[in-house]
Amino acid sequence: MTVATSPPTLTENQYFVLPGRHSWEDFQAIQGAIEQKSGLRITYLDGVIQFMTLGEYHESIKTIIGFLIEYYLFTQGIEFFPVGSATRESQEKSVSFEPDESYYLGEKKEHPDLAIEVNVTSGSPKKLEKYQRLGIQEVWMWEDNRFLIYALEDEGYQAMPKSQLLPDLDIALLEECVLTPSRLEAIQKFTAR
Repeated sequence: MTVATSPPTLTENQYFVLPGRHSWEDFQAIQGAIEQKSGLRITYLDGVIQFMTLGEYHESIKTIIGFLIEYYLFTQGIEFFPVGSATRESQEKSVSFEPDESYYLGEKKEHPDLAIEVNVTSGSPKKLEKYQRLGIQEVWMWEDNRFLIYALEDEGYQAMPKSQLLPDLDIALLEECVLTPSRLEAIQKFTAR
């Protein structure tokens, strides 16, 4: 008896690590070849090249988080420069990646102050290592329907109960609004605070 098999189903986000170790030059060649491919990200850390596809759910969560944070910054009178998923890289530090959202606060510097990662599947501790190499002050990871906030200290990133950069931001309210199915209702709830 033959059992019918269906083709593999693509999950919301898929990761693929290119086998082996690769030079920075190899990485740049691959990066250049896929530059125009939307919905595909490529990261580099110590010779390891990883690809990730982005799905609609990921993009929806990323977008509402960005909107609410920018609204908060605007209403609090905090100068900010949103730079989204602009590539952050350093050949000398052997790292290249794209955060989901990122912001300079106050003024532009070498790298953004705040970066946000949306992890539809579980995140990797390696993600923090990439940010640490570039000295990004805070990384917020959206994982399991909540924020994990990490602040850069002398010894590396430390988990924090709230943002050190935006200490007055109600993280519980932000989480609740991100999880609200109606985007209109989420924005109304957040702006009514």
